[in-house]
Amino acid sequence: MQRKPRIFVVGSFVMDVIATTERVPPSGQTVYGKEFHMAPGGKGANQALQCARLGADVTMMGCVGDDLFGEMLLETPRAAGVDVSRVVVHKGVTSGVGHVTLEVTEHTAQNRIVVIPGANRTLTVDEVAWVKDEIGTYDMVLLQLEVPLEVNRAVASWAKEAGVPVMLNPAPATELDDELLSLVTYLTPNEQEASMETHLPLGTDEQGLKKDDLQKIAAALWSKGVENVIITLGGSGSAVVEADRIRYIPCVRMPHVADPTAAGDSFVGALSVGLSVGLSQEQALAFASHTAAITVSRMGAMPSLPTLEEVLTLMRERRYQGFDLSLLDVLK
Repeated sequence: MQRKPRIFVVGSFVMDVIATTERVPPSGQTVYGKEFHMAPGGKGANQALQCARLGADVTMMGCVGDDLFGEMLLETPRAAGVDVSRVVVHKGVTSGVGHVTLEVTEHTAQNRIVVIPGANRTLTVDEVAWVKDEIGTYDMVLLQLEVPLEVNRAVASWAKEAGVPVMLNPAPATELDDELLSLVTYLTPNEQEASMETHLPLGTDEQGLKKDDLQKIAAALWSKGVENVIITLGGSGSAVVEADRIRYIPCVRMPHVADPTAAGDSFVGALSVGLSVGLSQEQALAFASHTAAITVSRMGAMPSLPTLEEVLTLMRERRYQGFDLSLLDVLK
């Protein structure tokens, strides 16, 4: 590819309100926290921003409320070069909010998140219909599940007709309809999402996730029309499930985990960029793993998402040799 890839993202904007504590209280108990802060996020906006910070040409479509959070949520993507001119502002509706409790110990950080969708759930097919005639100009369409299903279904259908690959990050976990799955080029569930979407168990043995379970889940998704199944495994990396084998891409470890919020979004955004510039799946997944590793080492959602130069620096420091890093020069 001789130009920067163009990526179209349809998804959510969510303001994260984050309380950090050393211990999450049980029901009926109060504990003192350590810190409180706010950070813009939302799965769609996070992924769009990550794509932009890695050098892609990104257009983001979504919906915010006519409130202070709505104004704040657009500032960071806009500053990074994301085209948010088509984002809809709905009057009398609150912007999306994520209530994040971050439990931080000496070596790890775990989050618990409650999302109030707000304006994200009010986006309509008519408000997105403008892209139908333009969607063929994009190299990738990126979707999640924090906007109405009928919006995702319509956009994926237009992309399929135009021959544009569709990546669906099926989060938050829910059961998906077969029509949407039939339009998906790349599906990127985590373990829980993969199991929920197929109603199949995903157990573990002494070697990790059971390969037979992974193959059965992938086969169920292939039967519905999904072309590529990539399962993210948190600290264990990711797995590409193919008919005759499973390829594991290891997690890139960092000395300190500050906050796992947006790590999955960072991974998916980087994967989309990598595939769009022509990297193989394995190469793009390695690029995504290095990107997400930086994200977990920082606090917040959008504030933690790294730039291309930061990712390249980490890959050089870790002496990654899976592909010539000059393949990413088109992003600069």
